[in-house]
Amino acid sequence: MDALAALLDGPRARDAFLVRTVIDPPWALRVQDEAPLTVVCLVRGDGWVIHDDAPPVRLRAGDVAVIRGPDHYTAADDPSTPPDILIQPDGHCTTLDGQDLSDEMLLGVRTWGTNPDGATQMLTGTYFLESEVSSRLLAALPRMITLDRGELDSPLVALLASEIVKDAPGQEAVLDRLLDLLLIAALRAWFARPDAAAPEWYRAMADPVVGRALRLLHAQPARAWTVASLAHEVGVSRAALARQFGTAVGQPPMAYLTEWRLTLAADLLREPGTTLASVADQVGYGSAFALSAAFKRVRGVSPRAYLAAAA
Repeated sequence: MDALAALLDGPRARDAFLVRTVIDPPWALRVQDEAPLTVVCLVRGDGWVIHDDAPPVRLRAGDVAVIRGPDHYTAADDPSTPPDILIQPDGHCTTLDGQDLSDEMLLGVRTWGTNPDGATQMLTGTYFLESEVSSRLLAALPRMITLDRGELDSPLVALLASEIVKDAPGQEAVLDRLLDLLLIAALRAWFARPDAAAPEWYRAMADPVVGRALRLLHAQPARAWTVASLAHEVGVSRAALARQFGTAVGQPPMAYLTEWRLTLAADLLREPGTTLASVADQVGYGSAFALSAAFKRVRGVSPRAYLAAAA
């Protein structure tokens, strides 16, 4: 497993909010859902994404945007169109003065807007859970990235457009997985850009030594790793691994492992029915006490206090 795959390997999209919007100009939506991450695909027509403190960004048919929250923004047919619809944190849509539009603008299965054959059609997928596993990657992203049809070069947008209007058994799971795949494809395409400034941990995956070490740590966090045993697995000396890993990733191998274990533990602790002891076993700590002590030492709070804050 690499760091990009780890973005969605833990709490992946689960009952993510997905909707197809079909609408005629002029239109403008004020988005205040404060979601950690949103994927927008413009299937037909033109649109703009306007943050309050940045120049408007144009989207054309076939373009995909990945928007990192929680900042508010406006999506519109033109930057000059004033918003008249408000999208709130629970996905609830209203007029600016609070009139409910949920039923009035419902056009079918996961379809919303003013006209079933509207000049503009866009797909929106929203993640509402900012998992601890994804925080490292989210922190590396700018507020918005955009990719045109040629950059993405993927059939996923067309497939999502086809599936989003279906109402079949298991459809929510199908859509969640399609959204995950589309997000990973978009991020991978963006990180491949020379000007993307990919984070150190992502670039390190391409290193034949450090990349293999990272994959081993991600895949087997519960193993009793030492720098020596990790170096043996990747076929270099202990000193060489420590030097190359520190240069590529920005921290020593065991410090990275501790951070990864505690990141996994933070996610696992949120799962219903889990215990501190079972989580400790899964992430490589010999007891609940050892995990609790490491959690408090590194994160500054106990697991109990962390869960209370997360709730």
